[in-house]
Amino acid sequence: MKKRIFMLGMISLFGSINAQRLQKGEAQINADIGVANGWGLPISAGVDYAIHNDITVGIEGSYATENYYGDIKGRWFGAGINGNYHFNTLLKIPNKWDFYAGATLAYNSFSYKYKGSDYDYYDGKSSGIGFAGQVGGRYFFTKNLAVHVELGGGSVASGGKGGVTYKF
Repeated sequence: MKKRIFMLGMISLFGSINAQRLQKGEAQINADIGVANGWGLPISAGVDYAIHNDITVGIEGSYATENYYGDIKGRWFGAGINGNYHFNTLLKIPNKWDFYAGATLAYNSFSYKYKGSDYDYYDGKSSGIGFAGQVGGRYFFTKNLAVHVELGGGSVASGGKGGVTYKF
């Protein structure tokens, strides 16, 4: 039993030693579940590409639906681009951690349907461009796999989101 615990410990240590944040020329995929005020449980996916060891650019798409009191049904879709500065070099943070801040420019499309009575229907649509900032952190527990949390962003999920990252 002690040998098994020792081997698991060594494997975990080895995995964390090789863990490394995104470097110039590498890309990563993010999959998230968000928190949004009144818009259900948004899901999103995106890709980031490192143009410098400390700077990434990316694209993201998000989707959410919500039912209010059975009378209002809403749907939201967002797509955007983002840029982030990663503070590891500046603050001498180990590469298994990744702390960043940046901005997102996103197109958001909202639509809803209201049924006030058997004869009263109203369809509404709204869309536009949103610009916002975000801060986040990521922990690589293997060379290619991380968990992350982010606050802010240019979408309905801007309350925050968390998920997994796969670096390739």
